[in-house]
Amino acid sequence: MVTLQESVGRYGIWSSALRPGGAIPDAEIREAAAELEELGFGGVWIGGSSVEQAVPLIEATSRLTVATGILSIWQHEAADTATRFLELESRHPGRFILGIGASHAKFAAQYQRPYSAVVGYLDALDAAKVPAERVVLAALGPKMLELSRDRAGGAHPYLVTPEHTAQAREILGAGPLLAPELKVVLDTDPDTARATARGYLGMYLTLPNYTNSFLRLGFTEDDFANGGSDRLIDAVYAWGDDARIRSRIEAFHAAGADHVALQIVTPGSTAGAPGPLPRAEWRRLAEIVA
Repeated sequence: MVTLQESVGRYGIWSSALRPGGAIPDAEIREAAAELEELGFGGVWIGGSSVEQAVPLIEATSRLTVATGILSIWQHEAADTATRFLELESRHPGRFILGIGASHAKFAAQYQRPYSAVVGYLDALDAAKVPAERVVLAALGPKMLELSRDRAGGAHPYLVTPEHTAQAREILGAGPLLAPELKVVLDTDPDTARATARGYLGMYLTLPNYTNSFLRLGFTEDDFANGGSDRLIDAVYAWGDDARIRSRIEAFHAAGADHVALQIVTPGSTAGAPGPLPRAEWRRLAEIVA
């Protein structure tokens, strides 16, 4: 039986622009997914997605693993999610990972007791016979990481550092998948690279889940001002020349990551508003990690 680690490999792509049904034609998304497979990426994480949105990418490829990164438990009923998972699994065995999470209070009016809500969602998935080892959780804090270890196949932490990855691996132990997301800016100039990074990071710094995670890692409120301090930007982004970017990615592997989900951030892009597919940048990234 292929493990999650084997199915996604060491490197993947995280992109909300790969979500079908939006401004980008589905045909272009399918074409891009096929190219990502040929470039050697093992997995694709579709930002803010649903089970059915993974289908076109799976159908356009032959071995690429596609994951929701992350499906919000507030927007999708557990019973419906389970039904769709099992239907997809029956047609394309082993090609899909169900990533779920509690999202943020800012985006879900019913947001309350997120840990208990995730536990309840997992209970419903278990009752519907969704294999726990094919589910990963959006986990930042220790309790959710423990839940990822005890009730799921692993964790997909978003917007983290190698230090967080090391802590997560210690909690998860050796078996579960640890697949952190890492943002990448392909720019060697410190000023413009950090400016691009800040333009994208600003929205996330309004979300307590992330700022609390940063505070636990030793950052301070001062690091959240003006789109993020240089120290914070450099901790949660890879930017610079090829060697520097490769070194930053490998720092996550050295800290215990099985797989790193790489998100290209381009000048002028903002969180929540996917721009054009950064296909040239994905090609360059494939060369960097080759």
